[in-house]
Amino acid sequence: MRVVLTGFEPFGGDATNPSWDAVRLVADRAGDDGFDLVAAELPCEFGRSLDVLRELVVAHSPDVVVCVGQAGGRVGVTPERVAVNLDDARIPDNAGHQPIDVPVVAGGPAAYFGTLPVKACVAALLAEGIPASVSHTAGTFVCNHVFYGLMHLLATEFPTTRGGFVHVPFAPGQGHADAPNLDLDTTARALELIIRTTAARTTDLHTTAGTLH
Repeated sequence: MRVVLTGFEPFGGDATNPSWDAVRLVADRAGDDGFDLVAAELPCEFGRSLDVLRELVVAHSPDVVVCVGQAGGRVGVTPERVAVNLDDARIPDNAGHQPIDVPVVAGGPAAYFGTLPVKACVAALLAEGIPASVSHTAGTFVCNHVFYGLMHLLATEFPTTRGGFVHVPFAPGQGHADAPNLDLDTTARALELIIRTTAARTTDLHTTAGTLH
């Protein structure tokens, strides 16, 4: 199985981004899990991030694409379930762009579901003592932009490729002492488990992961 795994460059004034740091750890120790891993860092920019992602998918024809981003303030690893066709940036991206109330893809569907087995992935992480939950919103910044753009690309050009998005918490030492954090080794192990769980399953668990609000 060929996997494309991406993280983001730092943004918002941070010097590092745990999404890319954890992806690099996964790449450094890949090779014994029975899959071929391609790791790449995406720019935290509307538009250009999707250009880079598309080049990766076209070049490598992966079976699975997992994009990873930072969600500061979340307490655990959160596989995302739904991508919405909306860019509404609270802060500018790294190129200074700040789109407000515009679609990711003009004329595209309102939303896409990811095609990773998110509930099974969360169950696998919890079984290993890693804090995790299913998330039903990837926000409206570059993470959701990439998630929606990925799912639109797969739906329209690579229908046999599965894909999705995973948010990870801050890492220790980023300068967010008052926020929840997770060490990079645990975050990397979580990503490895998500890949292995996806490789082992074609359907998700039929169990609740719903929320009241």
